[in-house]
Amino acid sequence: MRMSELSRRSGTSVTTIKYYIREGLLPPGRQTAATQAEYDEQHLRRLRLIRALVGVRGLSVSAARDVLNALAEQTGDTHVVLGLALGAIRLAEEPAADSPETAEVDDLVKELGWNVHEAAPARAALAETLTSLRTLGAPLHWRTLLPYAHLAEQTASVDLDQLDGIEDPLELAERALLLTVLLEPALLALRRMAQENESARRHGEH
Repeated sequence: MRMSELSRRSGTSVTTIKYYIREGLLPPGRQTAATQAEYDEQHLRRLRLIRALVGVRGLSVSAARDVLNALAEQTGDTHVVLGLALGAIRLAEEPAADSPETAEVDDLVKELGWNVHEAAPARAALAETLTSLRTLGAPLHWRTLLPYAHLAEQTASVDLDQLDGIEDPLELAERALLLTVLLEPALLALRRMAQENESARRHGEH
């Protein structure tokens, strides 16, 4: 396909496509003339993934390029592909700073028997949340999170079920981003609605 068709099918302007090519995010097309090139479905999939990384995950162009390069090296490992796409795996892994909350997150992961990398950003985010709660006078013991963690396991299973059967690594990474990251606001909204319903059930007028 020509660049104009690639633009139409991807919803990305020609100017932006040319910028992504210059920045090394998108490989150039097959040259057919001095000023013309052909693009294929792989270009379309990679372009959609670029848009997901930049627009959905909010990565900078340079960070998105690093993720794409890492994905290209790990296309045979589905677990790593998903981890890179979703940000569950850091490109430059840094150990979390030692703190009581970090140790509690370690205890939580061990109790659940989860396989989560020590440098996973979510570990640090959870530890920071525990710290914030205590700073604000609302201490929360890590064991209180166990029922939530079990619900999260069920959600994760539903997430990954929707990715079954996708073999192309770029398409898999794109779908993982869209189906999980973009669904997060919907999941939060469902939780709020469920809380309202439960409150009405328990405390509403009978």
